[in-house]
Amino acid sequence: MPADRSSLERFFSSKRDREMLGDLDLDAVPRHVAIIMDGNGRWASKRGLPRAAGHRAGVKAVREVLSAAIELGIEYLTVYSFSSENWSRPAEEVNTLMRLFVEVLERELDSLQKLGIKVRVIGQEDVVPSETMAAFRRTEDQTAENTKLTFVVALNYGGRTEITDAVKALTQDVIAGRLDPTSIDEDCIAERLYTKGMPDPDLVIRTSGEMRISNFLLWQIAYSELWVTAVLWPDFSRHDLLRALVDFQRRERRFGGR
Repeated sequence: MPADRSSLERFFSSKRDREMLGDLDLDAVPRHVAIIMDGNGRWASKRGLPRAAGHRAGVKAVREVLSAAIELGIEYLTVYSFSSENWSRPAEEVNTLMRLFVEVLERELDSLQKLGIKVRVIGQEDVVPSETMAAFRRTEDQTAENTKLTFVVALNYGGRTEITDAVKALTQDVIAGRLDPTSIDEDCIAERLYTKGMPDPDLVIRTSGEMRISNFLLWQIAYSELWVTAVLWPDFSRHDLLRALVDFQRRERRFGGR
């Protein structure tokens, strides 16, 4: 549903944001925005704080972007919260993150419900602590009927692993006689990805200035527009999301055509 301009002007109340809103086509807002949330550790280090403080500060940015996405009429917002490679980080940091997920989900549930946000988690759950996974599943169940925004959390996620799992599922269907191997096409693969039923991201945002994809949604972002900012994730604001969308709309998407 297209955003309401009067509501947007109340939400984006600063002068610079009001001016930027004038350049935004509300009928051409991307349906799906994906974000590589990077820079929590550097944000903390710059302030002489432990890395855990950066992760806690990053929660505020998530809350800000969720509210802005709803105002702008974005339908899907996917965030890269924990990659399958992040287990190599110090155990104390990983354990703190897993506890933080539980804490935030329990604290924010009422807000998610009021905002009409549906939560969906993607990734492999086998090595995620049971308490953390249970908190995500409870939140999924309790927000399942919400329709304002689908908030997708990539947890213990890796793009190559996702594609590998899809290939395994295809192989099993062929062996069982449920699928003719000569009929396998892109749709068959997409139907077996973690993101089944979702549109591919129109726009991928990466914070902290790093110029890489980091194994994120490798299949789905084949023709996504990329927008990189030097802003560290805890400092990412509604203004930054608005800037990304205005820049996105200035581009010509050709999907491989001329």
